[in-house]
Amino acid sequence: MNKTWHPKNEQRNVVLKPIHKVTITDILIWGFLAAVVLAGLFAWARQFFVTGLSATGLNRPVYWGLYITNFVFFIGLAHSGTFISAILRIAGQGWRKPLTRAAEAITLFSLPFGVTSILIDMGRPDRALNIFFFGRFQSPLLWDITAVSLYLFSSVVFFYLSLLPDLALCRDQLTDVPAWQHRMYEILALGWEGNHGQFERLERALDGMAVFMTMLVVTVHTVVSWVFGMTIQPGWHTALIGPFFLLGAIFSGTAAVVIVLAILRKVYHMEETLPVSLFNSLRKLLITFTLGWLYMMIAENMTTSYGNLPDEMRVLGQKTGGDFAIFFWAMWVLVFFVPLLIFIFKGKNNIGWMVTAAILVNIGMWIERFIVIVPTETRPRLLYEITKGVYHPTLTEWVITAALFAGLFLLYAMFTRFFPIIPLWETGESLEVGESRNENAGFLPQQLGDTSGMKGK
Repeated sequence: MNKTWHPKNEQRNVVLKPIHKVTITDILIWGFLAAVVLAGLFAWARQFFVTGLSATGLNRPVYWGLYITNFVFFIGLAHSGTFISAILRIAGQGWRKPLTRAAEAITLFSLPFGVTSILIDMGRPDRALNIFFFGRFQSPLLWDITAVSLYLFSSVVFFYLSLLPDLALCRDQLTDVPAWQHRMYEILALGWEGNHGQFERLERALDGMAVFMTMLVVTVHTVVSWVFGMTIQPGWHTALIGPFFLLGAIFSGTAAVVIVLAILRKVYHMEETLPVSLFNSLRKLLITFTLGWLYMMIAENMTTSYGNLPDEMRVLGQKTGGDFAIFFWAMWVLVFFVPLLIFIFKGKNNIGWMVTAAILVNIGMWIERFIVIVPTETRPRLLYEITKGVYHPTLTEWVITAALFAGLFLLYAMFTRFFPIIPLWETGESLEVGESRNENAGFLPQQLGDTSGMKGK
């Protein structure tokens, strides 16, 4: 007899329904995404075995381009899960609970593609081993690898711990899935029984990790920014680059959560599970981040303009009126002007407008990463009088970039078909008084902190 206890949840059938069957539509979408990934693998193989980095638009002095832009962007997306799950958990924001796993999955699947972008950019990925054999902690590159590796490991552990009770639920409730899938749940559940002690220890572990992950998320993107900021190149060497990168990461990550939640809500018919009130709460956060981004941009560019240093002004001129002016002003429109108007006047109680603004934000934030990285290289300090850099990304770079994003979408789509995308145990309702007296029953949510139900309130 199965004695495992699972918290009651009115939305259990809705959340578990996508896991029961993979549809023809799923297979077609997965096939298309896999084809894009294969095209990217072919382009990379050609770059690696035949042409080298000459297949890209990289040159001297422009040694970082699309690949490093993708690296910074993917690491930024990965901050969504930590912000939603860890920081808001510490702040006691109970409304976050239905969307924590969707956000954490973005973190889990974004980080590997960020790391992959670095290896692709190296041309010779095997040389990454030199960091471990000959690396010195005086180098920001080693700081970066250490921070990102620790973040990836910690994110996997945090994600798995929060998934554990629902893995046991799948093991016990999904009896009609293929044998291999049921066996997978049995192995991953690690014998979870759902007793009071297990839930209590799990809550303590997640609370402790939330504090650690909060510190880590600040560290990781600050260290990523220092790869640029610790140089003396114009446009990079500024104390603001750390908080600027961090704010941008949380901004784009939160916008990505809005997009993902809206798709899940529509495709899997989770209107009651993911109510409009969740999107309204995210809207308030995004308004705050939009204004924070404006502050950072004004502070950075006004300081540069007022100082009027020749090296810095050449880079600023490239952005505002030179080769990258179109991208610079498009970034302002996509990240600030249009999204802020949507958030304030159209976004409340309107998921469609929220998704539109979130998509614009992420496109603009990718452009922002590009604008931060490339213009500085085209007008380098000391070498400016000798050479003026030019960078035009090639088809190879664009195909590989498309493959990286397709890989992220593919992994995420597959995950939602095999695992509950809503944390059922964390959003479950309280036990009845009679049930709570059963020694085999699980924890009482009110004893371990606020556990809100799944109903839209």
